[in-house]
Amino acid sequence: MDRRSRHVEDKRRLRADEKKASHKIVAWVLGILFAVLVIVGLMGYRYVHSALQPVNPNGKTSVNVTVPAGSSTKQIAAKLEAKHVIKSAMVFNYYAKFHNIADFQAGSYQLTQRDSMNQVIQKLRAGGTAATEAGQLLVEEGATIEQIATSVNKLGKSNQNLTSKKFMALMKNQTFFNKMAKKYPQLLSSAASAQGVRYRLEGYLFPATYSVSAGETVEDLVEAMLAKTDSVMQSYYKSIKKQGYTVQEVMTLASLVEREGVTQEDRRTIAGVFLNRIDADMPLQSDISVMYALNTHKTHLTNKDTSVDSPYNLYVHTGYGPGPFDSPSEQSITAVLSPNDRSKHYLYFVANLKTGEVLYATTREQHDENTAKFASDNSSVNK
Repeated sequence: MDRRSRHVEDKRRLRADEKKASHKIVAWVLGILFAVLVIVGLMGYRYVHSALQPVNPNGKTSVNVTVPAGSSTKQIAAKLEAKHVIKSAMVFNYYAKFHNIADFQAGSYQLTQRDSMNQVIQKLRAGGTAATEAGQLLVEEGATIEQIATSVNKLGKSNQNLTSKKFMALMKNQTFFNKMAKKYPQLLSSAASAQGVRYRLEGYLFPATYSVSAGETVEDLVEAMLAKTDSVMQSYYKSIKKQGYTVQEVMTLASLVEREGVTQEDRRTIAGVFLNRIDADMPLQSDISVMYALNTHKTHLTNKDTSVDSPYNLYVHTGYGPGPFDSPSEQSITAVLSPNDRSKHYLYFVANLKTGEVLYATTREQHDENTAKFASDNSSVNK
């Protein structure tokens, strides 16, 4: 065999060897992937199988669980997990969805830890005893933690677990907050890392009417509020992340917009003003922030008021501030995520408190002219 023939033969053998080696590598990688999938599948199966079993097969103590009318599957699951009747609220949710179970009955139930998840579900579908209601709690749009506490206290006549004192103590309970942050990470992770906040759950107790049963604790009530907020926010988490905000930032601006705007169009435009100011590194100069810092309500603020030493004073500090100032509505949340007229570069607005009319400006001179239009009836609020 001449030199050229040997060279060709050597190249042919080399290609064959490379092909064999590549086949071995592919087979090796596929084998590893298959093994990983098998392991993950087995772990998932074991987790789900375990979650379907009783929390404690030998448990004898009855656990009272009240399901208020209108409760979602997610809210029921959260309550069952909190009461340690089931192991996993997530598995409960997926199990109910997979089996198309949605006919849970409101009422009061005596459950035990020896019940399997399927037994718990069957009991909830069969119906319990009529839940004795302590009343209804209305959380108004724009309500602060302390205002909610006052409303909670009114329920104390029929439910001694619900008092403003216990509610406020819970708002300062870091262990409880950590538990909720772990359960609702999308909702509360940015609140957990916020600095200088007065109450970490300020802004996260969704404005709605809550049915409160006899025997219900403040922990049950607050978790129901958080579950409601998380349920509403599911539609917005993707947009918040895409726009580069944190949930804390959105809820903070929404809490200001809630109190500054009356109509949805004005809320969206005011949100645009605030966002323009943040981009320009200007303080938001919201009266709402100063009143929160002072822990009082005033129609007009003095220079001393707007100079108060507080991280919540957004006349002095730039940025969003530590966190929300009240519980914003869904409309105010959408206003922040879909603001009006950003391209007009508005940096100021003035509102007529009597008529609700709002005027916007791009310069201080224009703003002063707008303010003068409302000055005669002494009913304007400057921004």
